[in-house]
Amino acid sequence: MKFRSRALSIFLVFLAMFGLQAKSGLCEDGMRSLGEICRVKGQETNTLQGWGLVTGLRGTGDSDSSATSMALSRMIQLMGGPIGLERNGQLDVKALGETKNVAMVFVTAQVPRFGAQQGDLVDVTVTAISAKSLEGGVLMLTPLLGPRADNPTVYAMAQGELRLGLDGPATKATIESGAKMEATVKTAFEAHGKITFVIKDDVASFETAQLIQSQINVYLDQLPSLANSPAAQRLLIQPGGEASYARTQASNGKFARAVDQKHVEVLIPPSFANNVVGFISQLESQVRITLRSQSQRVVINEREGIVVIGEGVEIAPSLISHRNLRILAGGGPTLVAVDPQANPTLQSLADALNALEVPTEDLIAIIKTLQKKGDLFGEVVFE
Repeated sequence: MKFRSRALSIFLVFLAMFGLQAKSGLCEDGMRSLGEICRVKGQETNTLQGWGLVTGLRGTGDSDSSATSMALSRMIQLMGGPIGLERNGQLDVKALGETKNVAMVFVTAQVPRFGAQQGDLVDVTVTAISAKSLEGGVLMLTPLLGPRADNPTVYAMAQGELRLGLDGPATKATIESGAKMEATVKTAFEAHGKITFVIKDDVASFETAQLIQSQINVYLDQLPSLANSPAAQRLLIQPGGEASYARTQASNGKFARAVDQKHVEVLIPPSFANNVVGFISQLESQVRITLRSQSQRVVINEREGIVVIGEGVEIAPSLISHRNLRILAGGGPTLVAVDPQANPTLQSLADALNALEVPTEDLIAIIKTLQKKGDLFGEVVFE
């Protein structure tokens, strides 16, 4: 019975291996719009923060925290509650007794990258400082400030019932739409007559930045309203009194300039000075960038047990010993052969291991070993 099961596994391996098409090269390069691979600088999320009190806990609060008792006493006093003073003028925190149902917490909220208007609602995250659990708690009205401690501006007020995650710790909770914006937060996208495109990390490189610069310049040069027209020029008075038109374009008459492998600056043409949003929208949707294929990349998420292998990732001919298996990648006389071409693909090896029911964590360990040995020809990204 064991022999027949083993033979079936080997048959599945060969079926998977020889059913694959030979890899003769990399995937075709992909064409993407500018908006798919870039964002505009200034359009980033902003964090609001503050500290507050959670009440209604089931005896899991900060019972031994004098700071919590003092904060609760101060809040009750501000709301007109009956909190007396001691002889030294300090709040009588002892009058509250044990506060097992109250916890001091840290509260944060993320303002979207496109900003927020007064009255908008944003989600809130609440984390305990010393409480054992926040289950059943309610966040009392809490002011949220900006990321700079020296700026006392209250940008939002947070409150509401806490919701714990199914798999998360009991000391962390969220409140959906739990903070109301008290001030408008605008994210600027124009500075000194320029906009800056920030290339996403997964495609950022000097080559990509150069391609974006070139394609933006080609596109703008083809616009009739920008090609050597007076609107694209400005009058410049020389010291001797002579007048001439000086192009407002930068970098040898071009609008776009690659700053580094992640940033590309674009000068706003005069004809778009009053329609910057339209200018950005036009570039994001109309400018097409042909990127090099990402098929030579392996992305590994160890926590979730996920491995994504590009079809262009190859490995050197290797003999891999795994527990009671011996796998020869690159062909040859052996029990389990993987991909008989000169440089077998990592995808073929993964398929063979999967057919033999090798756990994902073992596959990840093999990939790490191949990378460390220098036998994996591709980029490995860990998340």
